[in-house]
This record gives sequence, C-alpha cells and structure tokens, in this order.
Amino acid sequence: MAIFNHLLLVSCLVPLVLSLPFNPPTCYTKVLTMAQELTQWAADLKRDPETTYCMAHMPDLYLDVHNACVMYKMRTYISLVEGLRQRRCAYTGEVRKLGVTLRQLFIFMSEKCHGDLVFTIYDCAALER
Repeated sequence: MAIFNHLLLVSCLVPLVLSLPFNPPTCYTKVLTMAQELTQWAADLKRDPETTYCMAHMPDLYLDVHNACVMYKMRTYISLVEGLRQRRCAYTGEVRKLGVTLRQLFIFMSEKCHGDLVFTIYDCAALER
C-alpha cells in the first residue's frame, strides 16, 4: 500500500513540476518581442553589405509599442519596403522577410491584440530617433 501511495504522489507531482516554468506568451509580450526583433533586424539590414545599397535611403526603424504613432510608422515603413520591389532591391530574401514580418506585427497589433495594448504616449518624434 505504501508503494501505491508513493506512486500516486509522484504521478501527481511530476506534471505539476513540469508545468511550473511554462508561461504562455501573452499578446503584449509577443508584440514587445517582435517589435524589438524587427528594430534590430532593420538596423542589421542597413549595415549588411548585401542590402546596404537598397536600405540606405530607408529611415531608421524604431518600434515602441507604447507609442500611439507606432501604427502610422509601421504602415509607412511597410509601404517603403514594398516600394523597394520596383527598384529591384526587394529580391533579397531578408528584405522581403522584414516586410512580411512587419506586416504580421501590424496585423497582430491592430486586430488580434487590439484590446490588450495600451498606448501610454503620443510622440511621433520619439520614433524618429
């Protein structure tokens, strides 16, 4: 009987212990992580020798998900990246992937996380750093 009690205790505790460190990402953490990654990615593309010619005229991309102007900034940047196709610069996979991922973040922020995000500032100049 003691072995059965120990097995029962272990079978109850193992799933509990395995599930403790797992916290599913919230909408806010997903958006925050994507924005930081995209900001870094755009900066890396401007420095990369393969894409520096194409990205030289592009403005710096800084995404602050707490700023209400970020949606306008993303729409503008998406249209600029899509305009690169006309210059034959968007044929590099990294530039195309940047545009697609930026569009995904825009859709995520505007549709999926609409009620979860709170814009605390409205300062468009802060995004032009």
